[in-house]
Amino acid sequence: MTTDTGGDEHLGDGQDDILMLTVKEAARRLGLGRTLVYQLISSGELESVTVGRLRRVPAECLAEYVKALRKARSSRAADGNSAA
Repeated sequence: MTTDTGGDEHLGDGQDDILMLTVKEAARRLGLGRTLVYQLISSGELESVTVGRLRRVPAECLAEYVKALRKARSSRAADGNSAA
């Protein structure tokens, strides 16, 4: 018996379908430390939500955070203030 994955094979931790991540999971996906991710959440740079007493980071917010970083970098470069 064969299994058709429909081309949805993913590499990595196999958690690409999880919609809300723990701070530790979000940190791992971003390649950052857990403490830094908590700082980003506290400063409002990275969106998070509470579910009861739990803190969760919506998976889509990781991509939005990276996009905002890239946009900020490109606007600094356009202003001539890039520090590569």
